Amino acid sequence: MKTILFCLPGFLIGCCLFSCQKELSPNPQPGLLFDGTSLKGWEIPNFGPQGPVWIENRAVHLGMGDGLTGITWQGDFPRMNYRVTLDAMREQGIDFFCGMTFPVDSSYCTWIVGGWGGMVVGFSNIDGENASENQTSRLMKFERNRWYHLELVVQPDTIKAFIDGQAVITIATKQHRFSMRSLMGLSTPFGLTSWQTTAALKNIRVASLDTTLQNR
Repeated sequence: MKTILFCLPGFLIGCCLFSCQKELSPNPQPGLLFDGTSLKGWEIPNFGPQGPVWIENRAVHLGMGDGLTGITWQGDFPRMNYRVTLDAMREQGIDFFCGMTFPVDSSYCTWIVGGWGGMVVGFSNIDGENASENQTSRLMKFERNRWYHLELVVQPDTIKAFIDGQAVITIATKQHRFSMRSLMGLSTPFGLTSWQTTAALKNIRVASLDTTLQNR
């Protein structure tokens, strides 16, 4: 069953074309932010010329718009010593299929996966420089319609990012200034976006760090 949660056919309207749930069941697992059937706890921010957002096959899909399309978590979210994991896929388009905005103590930052023409991975911003320019920037090739497992570990000394279990970013937390680009302002405290790209996201979880993760 496909549930259209928001659409933008030239002007902003909210619509539910196939099914509407009167009651939203609680998340079945601790730390699970998306239960695969509803966007309970999330908001669809008005970025302007965004695409539709819908749920299908236990994934939330961010449709291709003229800019950002995304969802923003409305509940409590840790600011330090936490791990985020999710699976993300690019379905259409050539830009980032996951822009993950996350807290770093009193600041925020965004992990870009597949930006700037489809290959750039990095944090925006580090010391005022975006993901295509700072020391976290790297190029990776991403296939369409393939799931990638993303993991972000935020600690007082380091922030680490992994794709399919491979470390792609490691940066010292206290030695740098973290910020986000102004267009991501509607993605706090935690948000997921795509840019002119249709993306799918599932298995979105957050957890406090245990000793095993801290030693990773």
